[in-house]
Amino acid sequence: QVQVVESGGGLVQAGGSLRLSCVASGSIASFNRMGWYRQTPEKARELVAAISSGGTTNYADSVKGRFAISRDNAKNTVYLQMNSLKPEDTAVYYCNAYRYSADYWGQGTQVTVAS
Repeated sequence: QVQVVESGGGLVQAGGSLRLSCVASGSIASFNRMGWYRQTPEKARELVAAISSGGTTNYADSVKGRFAISRDNAKNTVYLQMNSLKPEDTAVYYCNAYRYSADYWGQGTQVTVAS
């Protein structure tokens, strides 16, 4: 069973930064794609950023230029660096690992951006 664990959420002032981390059991290099999603009570879960096994990245338009996803295969960790945070970035952030048509999710980490 694959386990995915996020960390790094918290409370930050608007304009500040946070870095989220996601550790997956086994080798993350074996996953076709890893990504970060977010969800609020008002909105469905949405893709924030993703990175393929080959290193290709894609971002939601709302975070382009502010967020950066990266991976460290040696540490089995994927990061989401979030800069210039806005109150509308407030959400529960989930890490996703995708492999062989199967999705694995973490429990989520809360990010709250105060105005």
